[in-house]
Amino acid sequence: MPATGDGRAPGAADLAGAHDGAPVGHARNHAMTGPATATPPIPHPRSRAAHASHPSHIPEPGGPAADGPADGTPLRLLVIEDDASDAQLIKAAAADSGASIEIHWARGLDQATELLAPPTPWARRGRSRTPEFGCVLLDLAAPADLPHPSDSSDGLEGLHELLRRAPHTPVVVLTDAAGAELGAAAVAAGAQDFLLKHETDGPLLARALRYAVERKRADESQRRLVEAELRGQENARLQRHLLPTPLLDGAGLSFTRRYRPGRRRALLGGDFYDAVRTDDGTVHVVIGDVCGHGPDEAALGVALRIAWRTLVFAGLTGEALLTTLQHVLEHERRSDEIFATLCMLVIEPAAGSGPDALGAGERARLYLAGHPAPLLLGRDHGPITLPADLAGPALGLLPCHDGQAAWPAHEVELPAGWRLLLYTDGLIEGRVGAGSRRLGQDGLADLIGDHQAAGLTRGRLVDSAIAEVEELNGGALTDDVAVLLLERNPVQLILG
Repeated sequence: MPATGDGRAPGAADLAGAHDGAPVGHARNHAMTGPATATPPIPHPRSRAAHASHPSHIPEPGGPAADGPADGTPLRLLVIEDDASDAQLIKAAAADSGASIEIHWARGLDQATELLAPPTPWARRGRSRTPEFGCVLLDLAAPADLPHPSDSSDGLEGLHELLRRAPHTPVVVLTDAAGAELGAAAVAAGAQDFLLKHETDGPLLARALRYAVERKRADESQRRLVEAELRGQENARLQRHLLPTPLLDGAGLSFTRRYRPGRRRALLGGDFYDAVRTDDGTVHVVIGDVCGHGPDEAALGVALRIAWRTLVFAGLTGEALLTTLQHVLEHERRSDEIFATLCMLVIEPAAGSGPDALGAGERARLYLAGHPAPLLLGRDHGPITLPADLAGPALGLLPCHDGQAAWPAHEVELPAGWRLLLYTDGLIEGRVGAGSRRLGQDGLADLIGDHQAAGLTRGRLVDSAIAEVEELNGGALTDDVAVLLLERNPVQLILG
C-alpha cells in the first residue's frame, strides 16, 4: 500500500471549502494533454455562474490564477515540478482525492518564488491581494535555480532554498521509489512530509497535504510560544534589575519591602522606592508613585529613582532635591498631565557611638509631595499616622520656578525601637466590601494594629496585611502597590 514517508498523517478527509482557479475533487478523470489550456475554470457552486460547467486545468507555469469567490476556501497548492507529465499525474491524483484543492504550477524555484512572494506596495494598490498558498509540493528532482550551487550535493538543495525563501509555508516533497531515505532526510531538514512518486493516490495526497498544513501550524505556534517565553524572560530579567538594592550597610536597620505592579504579567509598575546611607551616617528613604499604569510610567519611575539616588550622593536633600527631581520629571514625562507623588524621609544619626546609641534620640525630616504619610508603629501603642499638614503638591503639578511648589520638612521624633511603614496609595484605595467604601489611611492603621497584636513582625506583618487588604477588596488590587517597613534594630542590616 502506498504510504506517506512520515506515517503520522491523520486519516483521509476532505479539505474544507471550494476553489477558484483550478478546481479538483469535483470533476474526475479528465483527459489532459499538457500543462496549459484555454478552458476557463469551473465557478464555485454558490456563485452566480454555477450553471456553467468546464473541465479542470492546470494554469500555465508562473501565470496568474483565476480570481475565486470571496467565500471559497480551497487549499491553494503550489506544485514545483519541471516535468509536465508528472504535473498531470499530480493533478489527476488531486482530482481523485475528493478534496477541494486549487493547484498552481511552477517549473522551478524562480517561478515559484514569484508566486510565493507577497505583492509589492505599488501592486497592492487598486487590487485585492492574492491569497497565500496553503502548501507547496516540491519534486526534489526539479531544478533548484541556485545562484551559487554547491559542489557537495546532498540532493536537498532545492528544499533548502525553498525553506529560505518561504520559511512559513508547509512543504511536502516528492521522491522516486528509490528515494525513501532522501525523503526522510528532507523531513529532517524542515519539510513536513514526503511522498513516493508514482505510488501516491488521491486520498493519500490529500492526507499528506492536510497533515503538512496542520504540522506546520503546530510548529509555528510552538515557535511563537517559545519566542514569547524568551521575550518574557528577558523582560523579567530587565525589570528585576531595575528594582533597587538598598545601600544601608552599617545603618543597623531592618528593611522589608514588597512590590506588586498592577499590570498583569509585569514585574515593574509606576511605583518606585529606594534607601541609601551616606558617609555621614544619614539614612535617606524614598517611596513614590507615578500616575498611570503603563510601561511609560514604569520607565519614568525608574528614571526618578535613579535620579533621586544620584542627587542624594551628590549632597542634595530637602526641597533642593525635590525641586531638581521635578525638573527631571518635567523633561522625562511624555505628557504635561503626568505627575508623581512622593514621600521622603531623612533620618539623622543619633548622638554618641556604639550599638547602645543606635535608635536613641533619633530625629527624622519628613517631606511629602502629595503622598500618604507613613505609619509610626510603636511597641506600646497602635499605629500612628505621621502629620501631613506640611505636605506639598505632587511633583509636576505646579511650577517650582515661581515658588508655587514648596515642600517644607516636618520634624519627627523617633522613639527607641521605632518602626516606620511607608506605602503607596494602591494599598489604601482598595474597596471594603461590595460598596464604594475605600480602606483609607485610618482603615490601614487599624488593620496593621490588629496584625501587630497577633504577634506578626517584619515580612509576615507586611504579607498578612497585603493579603487582608486584597481579601477586603474581593480580589487582587488593580493599582501598583509598594510597601516599605523600616525598623531600628541594634544589629547589622536585615533585608526582607
